[in-house]
Amino acid sequence: MKKGRISFHDQILRNKLKSFFLMLGIFVVIVLLGYVISNAFAPEYFFTIMIFAIIFSLAYILISYHNSDKIALASVGAKKASRSEHKQYYDVVEGLTIASGMPMPKLYIMPLQQINAFASGRNPENSVICVSEGALKKLDKNELEGVVAHELSHIGNYDIRYMTLVTVMVGMVAIISQVFLRSLWFRRGGGRGKEIFILLGIILAILAPIFVYLVQMTISRKREFVADASAVKFTRYPPGLIKALEKIKEENYPEKRVNKALAPLFFANPFSFRKLSSTHPPIEKRIKVLKRM
Repeated sequence: MKKGRISFHDQILRNKLKSFFLMLGIFVVIVLLGYVISNAFAPEYFFTIMIFAIIFSLAYILISYHNSDKIALASVGAKKASRSEHKQYYDVVEGLTIASGMPMPKLYIMPLQQINAFASGRNPENSVICVSEGALKKLDKNELEGVVAHELSHIGNYDIRYMTLVTVMVGMVAIISQVFLRSLWFRRGGGRGKEIFILLGIILAILAPIFVYLVQMTISRKREFVADASAVKFTRYPPGLIKALEKIKEENYPEKRVNKALAPLFFANPFSFRKLSSTHPPIEKRIKVLKRM
């Protein structure tokens, strides 16, 4: 390997490890928040709240998880792709699934002129890939192959399941924080020790949801790097993905028809955000990493 170059295997492993430690950080926040609140109130009261918070969070996320593909497709007005009308689209996906050993996903097209795509579904056997009309019009076969390989990587890496787990943990922090802050209205007095824990609890309840949300967005960005590296693993041709990203960079306009809640699913951020709260890493950084593969 030439000096300065990186292996896509190393890139995949490195970003998966980073994602794991970021998730561990969210878990630590949950434990710390639980410890402080349990010392501010009676422990049995806190555990009751925790049980309800976990049940509510899991129920909400599981319903969304099992219907994620239907929700995403309906929100962008996607239609099922026709094999006769979109032959190249089918050929590209079929070629990649054969090469990767993955099952064939259902193919859809969304009526957006921006170059973009997303994958959804709870597992490889129940997955969909949806590309925009703009992607089919503006990308050549190699570029489309790079984009589709990226989306197949999300499916193969079980990113939807992974991000669902992260969402559950983030939701738990938000619910526990809200319940704690609201419960303060009904609390009467307490010793000096408990007052200190209440103060710490208030600070944590305000800051923890912000912190874990930023961690969630960081994990989302790491998973994009993993999908880029996995796409190179599938195609063995980084230039296809690089050129697709360069075309997206040239467009540089927001897609107003996309629900912001769905932004993490997309191949590229539909809103062109460059903030800590962005769901995707900067396109320039993705291109830079790909050029070193």
